[in-house]
Amino acid sequence: MTDNREEIRKNLIAEVRFKIDSDRDVPDDEIKRIIAREVAGLRLDRRLSLQERERLSKEVYDAIRKMDILQDMLEDSDITEIMINGYDNIFVERCGKVEKSEVRFDSESKLEDVIQKIVAGCNRTVNGRNPIADARLSGGERVNIVLSPPALDGAVITIRRFPDEVYSLDDLVAKETLTSEAAEFLRKAVYYGYNIYISGGTSSGKTTLLNALAACIPADSRVITIEDSAELRIKGIPNLVRLETRNSTADGCNEITIRDLIKSALRMRPDRIIVGETRGAEALDMLQAMNTGHDGSLSTGHANSASDMLLRIETMVLMGSDLPIGAIRRQIASGVDLIVHLDRLRNHKRYVTQIVELCGMNGEDIVLKEIFGGEFDGGGFRLIKTGKLSDTRKWIAGGGEEDEL
Repeated sequence: MTDNREEIRKNLIAEVRFKIDSDRDVPDDEIKRIIAREVAGLRLDRRLSLQERERLSKEVYDAIRKMDILQDMLEDSDITEIMINGYDNIFVERCGKVEKSEVRFDSESKLEDVIQKIVAGCNRTVNGRNPIADARLSGGERVNIVLSPPALDGAVITIRRFPDEVYSLDDLVAKETLTSEAAEFLRKAVYYGYNIYISGGTSSGKTTLLNALAACIPADSRVITIEDSAELRIKGIPNLVRLETRNSTADGCNEITIRDLIKSALRMRPDRIIVGETRGAEALDMLQAMNTGHDGSLSTGHANSASDMLLRIETMVLMGSDLPIGAIRRQIASGVDLIVHLDRLRNHKRYVTQIVELCGMNGEDIVLKEIFGGEFDGGGFRLIKTGKLSDTRKWIAGGGEEDEL
C-alpha cells in the first residue's frame, strides 16, 4: 500500500463513523458492510490485495466497535500483559518478557475513547474527579486505569490477560509449577474443607492457582465468589453465586466494597466463600467467615513468603479494626489452615515454592509447619515434601486416610 497508510486508515474510520446512523443501534453486520464498501471504493496508486483489504477492514472495525489498536494484542495468546504509559508509549509482556510495542494511538483523545469504552462495558466510571478505576473486559481480562492528575504523563492502562483455558492442577503439574504429590495434597485439602490462603508477588500465578483449586470443590457445594473485578472462571459448580464490587457514581449510586459483599454472602447460606484477593480491612471479615463454619474458603494476597503473608493479614485487619495484635493472631491461627506460596523466578516460570500449615499459637506467635518446601535448582525450583499435617481432623472427617498425609 502507499506510504500514507495511516492517513488512509484515519480517513476510513472518520468516513464510516459519519455514515453510521447515530440515532439507532447499528448491528455489527451493517457496520462491516459499510466498511467493505468504503474499502472497495478507495482510489489508490495500486489495487489492494485481498489480504490487505481484509487487514484494513479489520483495523477500521476494531477502531469503531472494539479496542482499536489494542485488539490485535488482546487476540495474541502470547501476550499476557499490556502496559500503556500514555497514548504513544505502549509495552507488552510476551512469553514472559517485556518489550516495547511499535503501535501507538493517534492521540490522547483516541486513548480516552478506548478507556471510556472499557469502563462503560462493566458499568464503571473514570474521569477527572474519579481518576482511578478497576475494570474488566468481556473476555475476562483485568484492567487498571489511572488518569491525570495522578498520571503525570498521560493515561496509564494495565491490562492483565489470562489463559484462554482454565488450568487444572494437572496442567500446572505439566508446566512444572508444582509436583504431582503436592497437587494431590492440595486437591484433597480443598475437597476436605481446609481454609487456604494463596500468597505471592505480582504475576506469580495466584489467580491461576486459585481457579485450579476451586475446581476441586465438591460439585454439590454452594459457592460464593467475591471480587473487585470478576476474573475467576469456576466450572462444574451449579450452585455458584458471583459477586463484584462497585464504585460510587456521580448519579448517586453508593460504593459496594468487598467488606459489604462478604457480610452479605454470610447471609446467603454459603458452603464455601472465595475472595479473589484481600487487600485491606476485608481480611477481618474473611477471617470471621473462616472461623464461623465456612470451611474450605479460599483467598489470595500479595506477600513475599508464607510468613510474610501472616504479617500482611495482620496489617490488613488493623486497617479496619483496633483489635489487639494477640487477638488478631489467634483469629488467623484459628481460621487459616494452609498457606500456599508462589514465586516467579528469573526464568519467567512460576513455581509453588512452599506449602505451610498453621499449627496454632506458641505464646503470642503463630506456629508454622512446612509441609512442602524445596530448593532452587539450576534456575528453577525443586519442590519436595518436608512434613506431615499436624491437625488432621478435617482430613480424616472428609474420608482421607492418615497415611496419605
